[in-house]
Amino acid sequence: MGRKVGVLGLGRSGLAAAHALREGGAEVLCWDDSEPARICAVEAGFELSDFAKGGVDQIETLITSPGIAHLYPSPNPHIAAAYTKGILVDNDIGLFFASLGGSEWDGFEVTPRVVAVTGSNGKSTTSALIAHLLDAVGKDVQLAGNIGRGALDIEPPLDGGVVVLELSSYQTELARALTPDIAVFTNLSPDHLDRHGGMGGYFAAKRRLFAEGGPDRAIIGVDENEGQFLAGQLAQGPTDDRVIRISSGQKLTGPGWHVYARKGFLAEFRKGRQVASIDLRKITGLPGVHNHQNACAAYAVCRSLGLAPKVIEAGLRTFGGLPHRSQIIAQSNGVTFVNDSKATNSDAASKALAAFKNIRWICGGLEKEGGFDALNAQAGNVRKAYVIGREAAAFALKLDVETEVCGTMDQAVRRAMADAEDGDVVLLAPAAASFDQYDNFEERGDDFTACVTANLS
Repeated sequence: MGRKVGVLGLGRSGLAAAHALREGGAEVLCWDDSEPARICAVEAGFELSDFAKGGVDQIETLITSPGIAHLYPSPNPHIAAAYTKGILVDNDIGLFFASLGGSEWDGFEVTPRVVAVTGSNGKSTTSALIAHLLDAVGKDVQLAGNIGRGALDIEPPLDGGVVVLELSSYQTELARALTPDIAVFTNLSPDHLDRHGGMGGYFAAKRRLFAEGGPDRAIIGVDENEGQFLAGQLAQGPTDDRVIRISSGQKLTGPGWHVYARKGFLAEFRKGRQVASIDLRKITGLPGVHNHQNACAAYAVCRSLGLAPKVIEAGLRTFGGLPHRSQIIAQSNGVTFVNDSKATNSDAASKALAAFKNIRWICGGLEKEGGFDALNAQAGNVRKAYVIGREAAAFALKLDVETEVCGTMDQAVRRAMADAEDGDVVLLAPAAASFDQYDNFEERGDDFTACVTANLS
C-alpha cells in the first residue's frame, strides 16, 4: 500500500483496522483521546499522532471509529481537521468492502457472499440467527461488525463462505464502500437522533446500505412508513423479487416475494402462492412478536441463499437466543426471570413487554428519544414497574402503571421477587440507556443476572 493512514479511536474496531492496514503495507499513525488506549497502541508498535494538532498533515486517509461524531451534534476536532485539509474520512466497514475479494476468488466454485443487517431493533438477534442457520447446515460463516469480531478482524472468506455483518447507523453513515450481496432492513424507531440530526438523518444513514451498495437482494421490514418507502424505491414493480418484504403482525399480499409472521406462524408467499409455513410459538429462543420479525428476516436471507424451508425450520428450533435479549435466565416457584437489557429504547422495550404477561417490570436509566406512548400501550401486561437509575422518580411519573422507585438493580430485583406470584415474569427491559449507572447494557444485564442468582440461592 505504502500510504500513510491515520486511525482515530483505538477500541476493538480501531485496533483491528490499524493491524489490518499495517499488514497491508500502510504506514499507520494512531490517536485516541484516552491515554490508556494510546498506551496499548504504542505497546502494539504503532506510532501516535494528534490529528487535531497538525498530525492530519501527515496522512492521506483517516479511518475513524464508529462512535466518534463526524457531523452532528458537532464534528470531532480530529475529523474536522481532516475535512478542512480535504483528507478522505472512512471507517473499518468501508475498508472491509473496499478490500473484499482478490485473485484467489477466481478459483472458487462458489463466490463468497456478504449479508449486511441494519435497522433500529433486532439487528443482533437477526445477524446471529442467520449465522446460526447457516452454520447448522455446514456453511463456512463468520459473524462480525457491530457484533462478534471487527469486520477487519475476520479470516478471508473461503469458497462458498458467508460473512454476516451487523451494521449500526454509525457504521453505515460514513463507510465509503457498501456493497453487500444481501442487505436487511429490520425496522426503524427513534434512536441516536442527536448523532444524526433527527429522524431524517437517522433513516438516511440506514438507507445508504441500500442506495450506495445496490445489493442483489434487499430484505425490507415494512411495518413502518420508512420501510414501505425504501421497498418502494428499490423495487422496479410489484413482481420484482429482488426485494423481499417482511412483516410481523400483518399479512402481506401481492405478486411479489413476502415473508410475514402473524399469530405465531411464519408464512412465505411468492407470486401469490404460499410456499411454506412455520409455527414459531414453541421456539423458545425467539419469544414474542419482535423476535418473530427477526425470524422472518433470517428466513428470507437463508431462502435467498438457497436453503429449503424445512432446513431453516430445523435450525430455528436449535437457536438459543442471545444474551441480554429476551434471555430467560432462571425459573423458580413458577416465576420466570428474563434479561432484555438490550431494550435500550422505548420501541424495543415495548416489544419485550408485548412478549410476556403478568410482568414485574424493571426499567429506567438514562432516558432516550421516543417518548412513553409505546410503553404505556403495553400497560395491560404489566402488574408493577420497579424503576432504577439516577432519574428513577421522574421516569416513574411517566408510566401508566403502578410503580415503585428502587434506584438500584439489587433493590429492584429484591422487591420484584418479593411481590412475584406463580405465573409472573420478572423482566428487565429498561427502555433507557445504561450510562447513568453502568458502562454498557451488557454490564447492566450481568448485574440483573447476578442479583437474581444471589437472591434465589
